[in-house]
Amino acid sequence: MFDPTPYLPQLLVAWTAYLIATASPGPAILAIITTSVSQGRKAGLSLALGVLTGSYTWAMLTASGLSALIRAYGHAIIVLKIAGACYLFWLAYNALRAAMRSDRSAIVATAKVQTSLKRLYLKGLGIHLTNPKAIFSWIMLVSLGMPAGAPVGVTAVFIGGCMMLGLMTFCGFAIVFSLTPVHRAYLKSRRWIESLMAGFFAFAGFKLLTSRL
Repeated sequence: MFDPTPYLPQLLVAWTAYLIATASPGPAILAIITTSVSQGRKAGLSLALGVLTGSYTWAMLTASGLSALIRAYGHAIIVLKIAGACYLFWLAYNALRAAMRSDRSAIVATAKVQTSLKRLYLKGLGIHLTNPKAIFSWIMLVSLGMPAGAPVGVTAVFIGGCMMLGLMTFCGFAIVFSLTPVHRAYLKSRRWIESLMAGFFAFAGFKLLTSRL
């Protein structure tokens, strides 16, 4: 039977790094927060699960040798980088449109979106899958948590621990920011929040296009 105890020091370092990276403000976290605040708990959780699925996808690909593929097909990262930036610009456009709506039309629009949990899940999935920085984060994490020559069981324990931390973090944000007092505060300053989100997504898209990965 596999004993993960000898690898716990490396695993703890990698899990800590993953938790810090996951809880840090970024497109995924801010999307979860604004969705939970504006549309409620179910909507926020649906988007959070989409983000978690994207994270799990990159984790599995990285553990399966994605870093070698990146070295062989470096141009694919450039395509993904452009796609990710375009997706962030699209999110910025939608946030700006929401900020320009009147309060009454915003309430009607929100009520319609609340029934489309599948779209919110796919939105969260898209945010993470089109972010090439997530790939390099996982490459770093795998190198921390899985030393050379480690058995396959270490991979399972490492990724399983990350997914548990991700589930608690992403869903925790969704639950906290869907509370009624937070929702009421959002309604009072809805346009400011949506405008800030539009600016953030546009800035993130620009940084993604101009940064070196």
